[in-house]
Amino acid sequence: MANYLTKRRAAVNALGMAEGAPDISEMSFEDALRALEDVVRKLESGDVPLDKSIDLYERGEKLRQHCQARLDRAQARIEKIVGGADGSAKGTEPFDAAG
Repeated sequence: MANYLTKRRAAVNALGMAEGAPDISEMSFEDALRALEDVVRKLESGDVPLDKSIDLYERGEKLRQHCQARLDRAQARIEKIVGGADGSAKGTEPFDAAG
């Protein structure tokens, strides 16, 4: 069991998830996206052992969720200007991606 834990800690350290690594919740969208792209590259390489692949996948999912949440917040802040009949701006309304 101790041997497994030692290997697991080494794998986590190699992934940059050790103590002192940036907390995903504090990462900018751009930094999280770069980290997610790095995870994808490593997984697609096929050179990653199974346990490390699982760790990478879990980190990748957390990074994806973080990126999606940042995008959702940004979209909520976007507003489109509503024009009046005379062409002047009469106000704003929430952004509608479908419209």
